[in-house]
Parts: sequence; C-alpha cells; structure tokens
Amino acid sequence: MTERTRTWTPAWPCPVASIWSTWRRGAGDPTYRVDEAGRHWRALHTPAGPATLRVLPRAGLGVVEAAAWGEGADWALASLPALLGADDDPAGFEPLPGHPVLARAWHAHRHWRVGRGGVVWQALLPAIIEQKVTGQEAFGAQRRLVRRYGVPAPGPGADLGLRLSPTAEQARAIPSWEWLQLPVDHARSVTLQRAARVASGLERTLGAPDADARLRSVPGIGRWTSAEVRQRAHGDADAVSLGDYHVARSIGWALVGEQTDDDAAEELLQPYAGHRYRVQRLLELAGVRHPQHGPRMAPRAHLPR
Repeated sequence: MTERTRTWTPAWPCPVASIWSTWRRGAGDPTYRVDEAGRHWRALHTPAGPATLRVLPRAGLGVVEAAAWGEGADWALASLPALLGADDDPAGFEPLPGHPVLARAWHAHRHWRVGRGGVVWQALLPAIIEQKVTGQEAFGAQRRLVRRYGVPAPGPGADLGLRLSPTAEQARAIPSWEWLQLPVDHARSVTLQRAARVASGLERTLGAPDADARLRSVPGIGRWTSAEVRQRAHGDADAVSLGDYHVARSIGWALVGEQTDDDAAEELLQPYAGHRYRVQRLLELAGVRHPQHGPRMAPRAHLPR
C-alpha cells in the first residue's frame, strides 16, 4: 500500500499529545496508539475513505512529520494542520484577574489548540456511548464495539492492531441484543441508530452556524453530546460540555472556589464567550477538579456482558 508523507511547520510549538488527547478513549482504545518512538497512530474515517495517520512531533526542529495510508491518506495529510488546531485562534482569550487557577492553567498550556476533526460521525459514535455512564464503562464498551465490528486500519496500522470504528452503515446493522452485550443500553443504542440513519446530513453541520440545533434535532442528542461532537469534529472553542457530571462543578471550583450547577457555571463563563470550551479544557489539562467526597459513581452491573 502506498505511503504518503508530509512535513508541516506549525506557527507555534504544537503539543500533539495534549491536542489529540480528547480523541483517545482510554489507554486501550483500538483507534489510537502511541508507539515507543513517540509516534501517534490514528485510524481515521475521512470523506475520501479510511486512513491510517502516523504523526511524529519534532519539537527541536519545530516540525510535525506525518505519514498516511489508505483511500483517505491524501485527505488526512491535507487536513493535518486543522486536525492539530491551526484553525483555532486563541486571540482575545485572557483569564480574568480574579481567576488565578485558570491563569496558571493557561500559562502551563498556552500552546494547546482546539483541533478540527472534520468528520462528525467519528466524534458522535463515542460521544453517545459515553452518555450518562462512567468513563470506565464507556471506554470498555467502545473497545468491544471497535474490536467486534470495526475493521483493520489500512497499511501498517493493521500490524499494530489499529482498527477503524464502525461506520454509520455498519452501526445500523448491529442488532439491539448485540448492543446490550457491549454493554450499551437501549436508550443509547436507539439514539445511535437514529443518528446513523441521518449521518450524512449531520456531516453537513460542519461549518454551519446552526450546527448545535441541527445536531440536537436528533432525539437523544442533547446539550452535552452536541458539545462533545462540536469540540472534536467542528473545532468549536466555545462548545463547553455542560450537562456532564463533573464539568460544571469543576469550573465553579476553579473560578470561584465553589461547586456549581450548569446554570451557575454558564453564568461564570459568560465573560469567556467564544472560548468557553477553552476554559474547560485548560482546567482539565491542568488537572483541576472539584473535591470528591464519598464514593465515586460505580459502573452499572445490571446489563448483560
């Protein structure tokens, strides 16, 4: 299989690992791997077809070296700057004087950018699986789904065990009892089936000013899921994940020293309009979380496995 290559010189020190960290669903994610040489391997769906993308940041040289294989190789390489946040503009973002925790996070991660994945379904599938469950349960279901219904990535990605997640067409063909075995409950699998039926239309939300409303027109896709998709696929620096169990609490704790609900967190974020997801992610990268008292939410045990 033909290898395509590209060397890209970003205009800023580009931290590949932190920019792409939101695409990796746990250490065992079959769609993403970092090898011993520090190269990032991803199995991608692209508008041109499947691709394996390998990226090696060379900080000392100020370049990013990339190679790609498969039908979508040219698209993946052409999209490399967008995938790594070249389209994101942090100009105008500055932590308020009363927000020292955010200021420290911004200082520590000033070169982080919001990448634009450019494929809605690739972000939507895992986002729906992650609805209202623990990360442990969601990542486990994602791994089983990709290993059971995905296909090997093109070129050398297959030798590394890299696999593509199911396409919308493949997801539509999975029967309800198979979803339960993953385990993905009925509510989430029904939402996935609905989304898969209109997947081509959802791809047209890329660049649309009403992307949020169009994504949320699918029953079962709400505020949180839409934001998770727009962060990754659309590169939306304003798409904060309100509706999450922890996000609002952590934002409140970081900005005013109090755990807040979604409404209060949204009010706190108003001065950062246009950069509200940037605030969320900077705090996450800095490890800022609200205090957790008592037991953590446990994975549910009543679903068949």
